[in-house]
Amino acid sequence: MTVEFDEWEPVYEAIRSDFGYDRRADERARDRLLDRSSPFQDRRNGIDPGTTVAVAGAAPSLATEVAIERASSADSVVAASTAVDVLEENGVTVDWMVTDLDKNPDTVIELATRSTPVAVHAHGDNVDAIDDVVPACPQGSILPTTQVRPRGHVVNVGGFTDGDRAAFLADSFGADELVFVGWAFDDPSVDSVKARKLAWAERLLYWLERRRGDHFDVLDGRRETIDTDALPIE
Repeated sequence: MTVEFDEWEPVYEAIRSDFGYDRRADERARDRLLDRSSPFQDRRNGIDPGTTVAVAGAAPSLATEVAIERASSADSVVAASTAVDVLEENGVTVDWMVTDLDKNPDTVIELATRSTPVAVHAHGDNVDAIDDVVPACPQGSILPTTQVRPRGHVVNVGGFTDGDRAAFLADSFGADELVFVGWAFDDPSVDSVKARKLAWAERLLYWLERRRGDHFDVLDGRRETIDTDALPIE
């Protein structure tokens, strides 16, 4: 089910407050993405009601045999950022890429050129990347997304990091089951900012789980310690 902006906005404001993001900068980035992109040629590429969708994060565990097999067994695969490269190197075809263009722009262009949809996200500090990458993609191959109010053909599906936004995207298309591969909320190798982003990803997946009346095994053993104060749940 699609997250309406009025429902999402309080969550966005909590995230913005936590990280000190500038809403006006996010809106300028949204508008730049609007200008640089064209309307998405609506196709779900295998994410349909009744399907099982693998939502791939970029943790090291993604390259394990178990994770690759689990992704391969799903009806469709939505992958965050560099998770695309890992999966395809291991023989798993990705059906959707979700990215804010911070790591592998060549992969974005390659997938878009071969008609694999890419959800490209705009935020306050990736305007230069939008200018560099989006015009190089075929028209209609990019689904433009924002974390502020949607405008024109730029949509807001919910989600904050590439990984949890991939789950919200699959949910918005009516996926029946979401399975999670390549996820690690506790990564001692990341800096404090990334750790806080992972904490938000965890919160948002918990919110999505509750909205769906679902049970994500990636949250097993973690639900009791998730800070839910900023989430619109009862």
